[in-house]
Amino acid sequence: MPQAEFVVVANRLPVDRDADGGWRRSPGGLVTALEPVMQGSDGAWVGWAGKPDLELEPFDADGTHLVPITLSAEEVELYYEGFSNDTIWPLYHDVIAAPRYRREWWNAYVAVNRRFAEAAAEVAAEGGTVWVQDYQLQLVPQFLREQRPDLTIGYFHHIPFPAYGLFSQLPWRRQVLEGLLGADVIGFQRVADAGNFARAVRRQLRYETKSTGIKVPQADGSVRMALAKAFPISIDVASYVELAERPEIQARAAEIREELGNPRHILLGVDRLDYTKGIRHRMKAFGELLQDERLSVEDVTLVQVASPSRERVETYQQLRDEIELTVGRINGDYDTMGHTAIRYLHQAFPKEEMVALYLAADVMLVTALRDGMNLVAKEYVASRIDNRGALVLSEFAGAADELGSSLLVNPHDIQGLKDTIVRAIEMTPGEQGRRMRALRRRVREHDVEDWSREFLAALAGIRGSGPA
Repeated sequence: MPQAEFVVVANRLPVDRDADGGWRRSPGGLVTALEPVMQGSDGAWVGWAGKPDLELEPFDADGTHLVPITLSAEEVELYYEGFSNDTIWPLYHDVIAAPRYRREWWNAYVAVNRRFAEAAAEVAAEGGTVWVQDYQLQLVPQFLREQRPDLTIGYFHHIPFPAYGLFSQLPWRRQVLEGLLGADVIGFQRVADAGNFARAVRRQLRYETKSTGIKVPQADGSVRMALAKAFPISIDVASYVELAERPEIQARAAEIREELGNPRHILLGVDRLDYTKGIRHRMKAFGELLQDERLSVEDVTLVQVASPSRERVETYQQLRDEIELTVGRINGDYDTMGHTAIRYLHQAFPKEEMVALYLAADVMLVTALRDGMNLVAKEYVASRIDNRGALVLSEFAGAADELGSSLLVNPHDIQGLKDTIVRAIEMTPGEQGRRMRALRRRVREHDVEDWSREFLAALAGIRGSGPA
């Protein structure tokens, strides 16, 4: 197996299998973020191919060496759907849904994390750099360090890290902290997340922390410094601007307004169908605004894109039923022959269609109850080349730390959310322009390449070397 100077370890490979058995690049933000780094170095990517019991040899795609990890159907159920998404996900998102703690899930998580670490250890060159991604692989840094102490190891946590009072519920809290501290740099979306991690380390492991540094005792009695700090992720701004400038995308935006009956105002929500996204709160607020007659269905339409997510997990099946019942009830009460209150779309759309939707929408609603970052907020801002539109943004999304010129809201406060929606709808063009120019300046100044460059610079600095 060829040796790579720079290795990414993620739950999924950066490619998806198409119907004819070929491979196409995944549309996700992580793939976009790391593409320049992978192409600029001797890179490899370790990840699952997305289907159970699929055994594949390593192969090359788009100039990157891909190392597939095989997961059985049982491992997908226990490690991924179970521990990753029914234990860690709800626990780390403030227990919005109740996490379940099952030892067989944990055992599968340990076994799969070890397999990922072994694959990375095998493909990484002597003295190379490995960057581990996200909550499915929190044990990989320590396993990897045990096998390959010569490596520089980074880890980035894409979701929130909870306050200690919540994190301490986890039966395997020490093992998770020790797993993460196998990395030289542990990156988080928000300063608060890095602070929560450092507090958990102090309380559980009694390690000394100072500013962003953590002193990690070694087996030989020495001490290694690890860095835990915020590196807020961003988007490929230029690609959204380029699409928004295309005449056919602008024409499609006008067509969308026409298809919706040319309402005076279009509200837009774009989310994975997930209980952390605050979709129910948003719909409750909108339904009450129609009931209060502060809005009318002839003037305002809410478009809700809810892409399918974790459809085999029971909590998500219940959420879909609840949201679709709510949509049906509101539309039944307020629709007319010519106008629909909520246009609900339980499907994913290509990037071109999303940019057209962003251009068509007068108000973007991001009402997450808890979110690591929320890149949809940044995508909307990047697409508004006309400096128009209003962003209503939850203060519980990581993006709120950067996008202070949005209308910040507490989505649990339904009355406050209703008032903010009305304020956004009634915002003057002058105020829209001032706010949107400030938002666009911030997003342009810190794009996805800045994110990866800053993280890798920190990684190189702490160990004195990094990817070529």
